[in-house]
Amino acid sequence: MVDSLTPAQRSAQMSRIRGSNTKLEVLVRKGLHARGFRYRLGGAGLPGRPDIVLPKYRTVVFVHGCFWHGHDCPLYRLPKTRPEFWQAKILSNRARDARVKAELQIMGWKVIETWECSLRDTHQREQNYFFDALAVSIKT
Repeated sequence: MVDSLTPAQRSAQMSRIRGSNTKLEVLVRKGLHARGFRYRLGGAGLPGRPDIVLPKYRTVVFVHGCFWHGHDCPLYRLPKTRPEFWQAKILSNRARDARVKAELQIMGWKVIETWECSLRDTHQREQNYFFDALAVSIKT
C-alpha cells in the first residue's frame, strides 16, 4: 500500500511521537507516588534506560506502548504501509526488550513491564486495582 502522506508530512508526524514523559508514563508515576513510592527517572547507567527506577526495592518499571513493543493485544496492528520495515522494527524492539530484561535480572534488578492496554481508556476504579497490584508486585 502506498503511503497517503508525503515524506515531509510523514516525517513531521513521526517527529511528534514522544520517547519519554508520555501520558502513560506520567499516569504510572502518579499512581506510584500516590501509594508512597519514591523513584528516579531515566535509569542512567542501567541497561535499556528504564522509565522508572525504585532503588529501595531494586526494581525497574518499563511502560511499554503496545504498538512499539508488539504486544499481543487489540491495540497492536501491523501497518499496511511498509509492513516489512515495521515487522523488522518491532521484532528488533522485542529482541532488545528481552535482552535488556535479562541483563537487568542478571544484575539483580526486578523488572516490571506495564502495557498501554492495561491503562488506556480504563476507569479510575480499574486503574486503582492496577496500581494496587503493581504496588504488591514491587514489594514482593
